[in-house]
This record gives sequence, C-alpha cells and structure tokens, in this order.
Amino acid sequence: MNVQLISVIIPAYNEERDISHCLESLKLQTYHPLEIIVVDDGSTDKSLKIASSLRGIRLVKQEHLGPAQARNKGVKKAKGEILAFVDADMTFEKHFIDKLTKPIREGKSIGTFSKEEYVANNNERWARLWSLNRGFREGRMHPTSQSDRQKVFRAILKKDFDSVGGFTPGVGYTDDWTLSQKLGEQAVAAEAAVFFHRNPQTLSEVFAQSRWMAQRPYKLGIIGMLLALLRVSFPISLMVGVAKAIRYRTPAFVPFRLLTDWGQTVGISRLLMLRRRVK
Repeated sequence: MNVQLISVIIPAYNEERDISHCLESLKLQTYHPLEIIVVDDGSTDKSLKIASSLRGIRLVKQEHLGPAQARNKGVKKAKGEILAFVDADMTFEKHFIDKLTKPIREGKSIGTFSKEEYVANNNERWARLWSLNRGFREGRMHPTSQSDRQKVFRAILKKDFDSVGGFTPGVGYTDDWTLSQKLGEQAVAAEAAVFFHRNPQTLSEVFAQSRWMAQRPYKLGIIGMLLALLRVSFPISLMVGVAKAIRYRTPAFVPFRLLTDWGQTVGISRLLMLRRRVK
C-alpha cells in the first residue's frame, strides 16, 4: 500500500471550547505523514489563539464566509494527495485517519466516510435527546440502517476534489453534499474508522443548530419550505414532543421538541423572507 501525505482540513468558527481537543486527538493519530490545516473562519472568540499556540498545525485565516469556503481555502494550501474533512468539535480514535483513508490508498475508492460516528457528550441531557429526536439510537450520530454509500465525503483524493472546483459555497447546512453532486458519485463506507462528534448540549445551542440546519435547499422550492413549516408548526410539534416524551419516559422531550421546531421555523422563515442563509 502506498504511503501518501494526507491533509486534514478543519474549518473553525468560534470553536474555543472544542478545538484543542480535536487537534490533540489528530496529533495522536497512528498514520503518518499527516498535515493538519485549521482554517479560522473569522472567529470572534479564542479559537484562533488556541490553534496558533499548538505546534505542528498550519493555520489559515479568512473573514467569516462559512464552512464551504473555509474548506476550499484550506485545500488550496494543502500539499497532500488525499484530503480529510473534519469538524472542530470532533475527536478521533487513534487509527481513524488510517482506517478512513485505507480504501483510497488501496485504489478501491476515490472517497470515503465512516459509519462509526458516536456522540461525544451523550452524558448531557439535551445532547442525548438530540440524537433520539432525529430517530437515531442513543449515542449514535446516524441511523443503524445507514447505507454503505452517502453524499458526504469525509476523505477524498485531492485531484478529484480539484476536478470539480471543491464545495459550492452559500448552500447552507447541506454544502458538504455539493461535492458528491458535482462528481456524480458518492463516498463509500470505510470500516472501523471510529470518531466522536459533539451534539448541541445547551438549549441555546439546540435552537441555533436547528435554525442553521433548516436553512438549506428544499425540494419543490417555496412549496417545500411551506410544507416544512407545516411539519414544525406548534400543534404538530407539541403532539410529537408528547409522544416522544412518553416513548422515552423523558418529560423534557416536550420543551426540547418545541424549541428545535421553533428553531427550524425561524430558519425557514429567514429563507423565505430574506433568501439568505446563516454562514
């Protein structure tokens, strides 16, 4: 198997709580050579200061333009033949990069993702409810029936990334789907690539994440947005919240569901009225 330089690209916007854990986790990876690139997306907290204080990290700065443009800018600075895209609130089992990129290095695929994504903060009440609310098994970030192919590339050959011009900016929550759409193919699952991702764990984070996730392209355009608003309307939100509270024996599911659906309502309404997405 060829040994290839792998460039890990990390967009970071106000990630002072998590970014040091992410970077230290990457520095403990068993795979080498590894290039770690942090793209500070106009942070207003201590993210930039923390990242710059750690040795062995390449730092790139830009104004706040969103994760798609941050990843694209990181790739322009990357020297690796293989790119890996991770978030600043992730941590990794020490063999993660090795396992994630193995099918690419063996010439079996141009890009991969991992099903082995777990909730890093499942001990927090709202973080636990976040996964359950999305229909996932407790402690998991994806459904157990997840396909062996998906639209989001966690790693990809740089030449294939460059061939389509990278991610399309300005799409919102689903900007990381755009690479698959432009390539006309999906990432394949890499075995045993274990990593952890933090769910929203405060009510303010739950609201902000829900609002951001709602600002994405919808099938049927405006009609799709109106149908989505109906699904998160107060009566339906309340009924679903009560049903889930009974199912999981957790009364807190009622206010949690109301808040997440209110966040989606605000996000969709912003799209309808302003035709603009949060970066």
